[in-house]
Formats: sequence, C-alpha cells, structure tokens
Amino acid sequence: MKELKHLNKYFRKYWSKLLVGIVITIIARIFQLVMPSYVKKSIEVVENFVANTIDESVARSLLTEYILIIVGAALLSGFFTFLMRQTIINVSRYIEYDLKNEVFDHYQFLSLNFYKKNRTGDLMNRISEDVSQVRLYAGPAIMYGIQTLTLFICLIPLMFIKAPTIAFYSLLPLPILSVLIYQISRIIHKRSTRVQEYLSTLSTFAQESFSGVSVIKAYSLEPQLNEEVKVLAIEGKDKSMDLAKVNAWFFPLMILLIGISNIFVIYVGGKQYIDGEIASVGTIAEFILYVNMLTWPVAIVGWLTSIVQRAEASQKRINEFLKEAPSIQNTVVRPTPIKGEIEFKNVTFTYEDTLITALKDISFTIKEGETIAFIGKTGSGKSTILDLVARLYDVSSGTILIDGTPINELNINSLRSSIGAVPQDAFLFSDTIKNNIKFGKEDATDEEIFTVAKMAVVHDNILGFANQYNTILGERGITLSGGQKQRVSIARALLKDPEIYLFDDCLSAVDTETEEAILNNLKKASRNRTTLIVSHRVSSAKNADKIIVLQDGAILQEGTHDSLLAKGGYYKDLYQHQLSEKEN
Repeated sequence: MKELKHLNKYFRKYWSKLLVGIVITIIARIFQLVMPSYVKKSIEVVENFVANTIDESVARSLLTEYILIIVGAALLSGFFTFLMRQTIINVSRYIEYDLKNEVFDHYQFLSLNFYKKNRTGDLMNRISEDVSQVRLYAGPAIMYGIQTLTLFICLIPLMFIKAPTIAFYSLLPLPILSVLIYQISRIIHKRSTRVQEYLSTLSTFAQESFSGVSVIKAYSLEPQLNEEVKVLAIEGKDKSMDLAKVNAWFFPLMILLIGISNIFVIYVGGKQYIDGEIASVGTIAEFILYVNMLTWPVAIVGWLTSIVQRAEASQKRINEFLKEAPSIQNTVVRPTPIKGEIEFKNVTFTYEDTLITALKDISFTIKEGETIAFIGKTGSGKSTILDLVARLYDVSSGTILIDGTPINELNINSLRSSIGAVPQDAFLFSDTIKNNIKFGKEDATDEEIFTVAKMAVVHDNILGFANQYNTILGERGITLSGGQKQRVSIARALLKDPEIYLFDDCLSAVDTETEEAILNNLKKASRNRTTLIVSHRVSSAKNADKIIVLQDGAILQEGTHDSLLAKGGYYKDLYQHQLSEKEN
C-alpha cells in the first residue's frame, strides 16, 4: 500500500466530500439493517395469527405497518446509496483528473533525455490505463470498502446480541475466507503488474506501427507486422488468462462459504427452535437475511483486494516517472530579459544515451542582431549547438553565455520564450493550419498570420486548400508535403517575433527558387535579431554575417562567405560542388 500513499494529498484535498460520502454510506446501511428485523416481526405476526393469539384485523394492521416500514427503509436505503455514489465516485473522477494533470505536467517538465530513454506508447499507457486502475481504488474500492466495514461493525454485534450461537456458526467460514483472500491477492498483485507492463509494450508497438504506416506499406511489411501482433496477442492472452484464472476463484469460493453459512443458520437455528431456545422461526429468516446481506460485502472483499493490488501496481509505475527528476533545472525564479548576444567558451558536449561527443572544446561569439550560419557534414554537431542555445541540454564542460550571463543562471522560461525555433523535422499538430501557425502567439490576428505565411511563401499553397487556413492537418502534419510543413513551421517562428531565431536546416525540402525568396524575407524579418542558421546548402548560409564550418564537433573554418572562398578548403570545395550541381 505504500505506493498508494501518493494519493493521500488528493484525499486531503477532497476530505469534505469524502466525509459526506462516508456519512451517507453509514446512513444507507443503517436503513438496510432495519428490514430483516421487520421481516422477523412479520413472520411472528403470522405465527401468532395461526396460533390464534391475535385476531385477523390486528394481524392485517401489523403486517401492513411492517411492510410499509420495510418498503420505506428500502427506498431510503436506495436513495442514500444513490447519493453515496454521487459523492464518492465523483471524488474518484476528480482525483483521476488531478492525477492525469500531474503526470502530464511532469512529462512536460522532464528533459529530452527522458524521452530518448522511454517510448511514447509506455508514456501514454501510464497516463491512461494506469491512472484508470488507480481511479478504481480512489472511488469504487473506497465506497464498497466503507459499505463493507459499516455492515461488519453494525451487523455482526447485532447478530450476537440476538442469537449468539447462530451468529457464531454463521460467521465461522469468514476467517477461512480471509486467509484464502490474502493468499490469492498476493498472486493477483504479481500477475496484475505483468499485465500492466504488457499493455505498455502493446501501446508502444501500436503507436510506432501507426506512426510509421507509410514505411510499413512502402516496404510491404504488413505480413511481418501481423505476425508480430499475433505473438504480442498470444502473450497478452496468456498473461490475462493467468490473472483471470486467479480472479475466477474469488466468487465461487465466497458463494460456497456463504452457502455453508446459510446451512449453519438453518440447521443450528432449526435445532434451537425445536429445543425451544429461540421463540420464533422468524429469527431463522432474519439470520438468513443477515447472512445474505453479508454475501456481497464478503464477496466484495476479494474484488476490493484485486482492485487495490492492481491500483498499487499501476501507481508504482506512475510513481517511477513522477520521481524522475529533469536533468535541466530552472534555478532562477525571476524573469530574465534576453537581448540576444551568445558566447560559447570551450564548450564540450557528450550525449548521455550514446556517449557520442558531439562538440569538442568549441568557442565563438555571436553579437546581438548578428546572423551566423553553421555548415558541415551530418553528425558534425550543428544541430547540437542550437539545442544547447535553447538549453534543451546542459554542456558537459565549458560555458555558454547569453548577454554575458551563464545560461544556467537565466530563467529557462524567459530564455525559451525569447527563441523562435524551426527544427529540421518540422512538427505540426493535428489542428488547423491557422492554429499551428499561431502556436507561439495565441492572440495573433488573421492579418498577422497571413503576413508571416506570405513571408514563408506558403500563403498561396494554403489558399489552394478547400478550407484554406481552417484546414485540419493529419497527425504530425501528414496532410502537407515536406516543404509545406517546413514553411508553416517558419511562419510559426516568424509570428513569435523573438529575440533569437534558430533555423535548423529548415529549407532542405524546398526548391532553390522558393529557398531564395524565403531567405530574402528571413533577412528582412531577422534584422536586429540574433539568428543561427544550420544548413547543408551554401546558398542558405552565404549571406550570414559569419559562417562557421564544423567537422567532427570542432570548428574547421570560420569567416564570411567571401573570406572563406578566398581561403580555400572545405567551404570552397562545397560551394563549387553545389554550384556545379545547380548548373547541371
């Protein structure tokens, strides 16, 4: 149960609603306890009438009175049971809402390294399936647990007061039941954990398959994927059947033991009635009702145990992520204004997951409002520089200064709010084109959106769609071509009008004519804005104030376009090679 202690803060938050629910539960059970005693009295009236100790009119009057009391108690019990569900079950929904938000907020808070180590399907399963299992503990388990406890506290003493011998024999099977429940629940806990882990694996497989469906179809891998699904399905069936087989023992065992209790009531009660130890057959009927009133609470103990075990297994998986601390810490509370001067001092960076050293002791300075381009082969460390400027990672050694202040001494929200980034893999959300563009500026006007779309040379393409800017994009923007996605991403960054622009090879999917038009517009838009451009094309970098050529994480060359051509070497060779390709 220690894993479920995490929920105590939510129980404290909703303590007043829970308290009302508990009181209502107790009231509902008390009204339920009224019925068996009046059933007994009704039978005694019939016995007395048969024995001619009361006349027919009195018998009818008493029976009518008792029946009305029984019906009234049943209606009131039902009404309060309804209120009980409306309070306690609603609390479980509030807790589910809060817990999902807590998990999602923590996901947002975690660093990129976390997402490299964990799969999307597993993250989704923990915030959906696992939280749903925990909700059952926070609602139904508590509700039925209170019902059961209330009945036990009220009913068992009452039974011993009325007929101790019958009560003793009728309750005799309960300790046996408790031992069986304890043994079975231990097995359930282990098997529930295995089922939850399997569901994460299945979610991950499905998410990756759906995301990569175009690749699967292109390579005709459907038969192979079908076979893998079959293997997963068999594994899931086996794990679920293992759990179901254990769960299947609960109700048969409980019904058997309750049946034995009824036999004890009838046998012991009948013997006592014959011996004159109890005055009425109504006592036997009353105790049969009591035992059957205990049937569901006793039976529910097994179900509750199963729920608690599943919830604990799920909460343990949730807690594993909630305890994960982000590697990037925001240590500065106050907002810090950003102007745009950037300096790298002897920066070295190694990725934790691959241990690849992407940058090796590099140093450079970018003045406020300057445009710097980074050129180099794949894997030379170009994109890593942009990630470090946005502080998606912290350096392994060295220092990055923004406006003369170490980057880790800046408010991280202020820093990222001052950056407009266009990643190499343009990511768009399953929303309208308009909402994707205004993602960084929610209050943007239509005129502002149209202006930046024109600057990104995508306005005319958007107008060609049936719903224009209100066109709903598919997952990850699959509705658009690669070049259109890149240009919508550029428009999104331009609309933000930040102090620092980070363009990561964001024109790789557009033709040279469109590239030239966009670059001219970007030059105007980024005037007096610090701009970092990563590109494989010299055409995207030649107008920068400075060009830095990277090779294997180190600076190979730096200077202006003209000075680098005059020096010769890698940059000149690349320029001539791309120029000849363009001419051909």
